[in-house]
Amino acid sequence: MISAELRQLPATEKLKLIEALWDDLLDNENDVPAIPWHQEELQRTEAAYAAGDVEAVDWLQAKKALRSRFE
Repeated sequence: MISAELRQLPATEKLKLIEALWDDLLDNENDVPAIPWHQEELQRTEAAYAAGDVEAVDWLQAKKALRSRFE
């Protein structure tokens, strides 16, 4: 699929594609290269969570909230 075709898709279809891509990456996570800035951000977020500065949100609830923005 080329970018011109992607631009024509509704947001809900784009989100479904993103979710499918993430699922595929998770199934093959050893093929995904580690990115230094991402590891640093994960460590920062983990420290903020441990300090009580951020709150965890259930993934199913988060997906529902995100999807409701685009439907």
